[in-house]
Amino acid sequence: MKMSELTPAQRRELRARAHHLNPVASIASNGLSPAVLAEIERALQAHELIKIRVYGSERGQREALLEELCAALDAAPVQHIGNILVVWRERREEQRPVAAPAAKTNRAARPSTAKSAASFAAAARRAALAQAAQAKRHKSREGTAGRHKIAAGPSSRKK
Repeated sequence: MKMSELTPAQRRELRARAHHLNPVASIASNGLSPAVLAEIERALQAHELIKIRVYGSERGQREALLEELCAALDAAPVQHIGNILVVWRERREEQRPVAAPAAKTNRAARPSTAKSAASFAAAARRAALAQAAQAKRHKSREGTAGRHKIAAGPSSRKK
């Protein structure tokens, strides 16, 4: 099956998945510049299914733009609704260059497994929230075990 050929069931499933997505690229009066094509290429590689917003074009121009875009990137058109184009392409396998062994050390080079700073921060936030929730549950169990709350009367504070 060619990339641009989707069955109606596949197209329906992809439209449903794309419903909640935000556009990742915009095409304005300059059209499909190499920079825009490169950005859409990166987005397709990262997400497979993307939305693209088109500014200032008539319907026929947008349809022609969608066909040109899909032909240039070997992608499948999923939907064209208003100024939004939905495009899908299966993620391509990346060819990683073979790294030469490190010159100063005798260790062989390994592929990078480093995570981004954002993913570390997100993991730290999740861990802190889980720890706080556990501490709160533990504290609420201790506070209510064997005690009865007594309603406080009028305060005797000095005014």
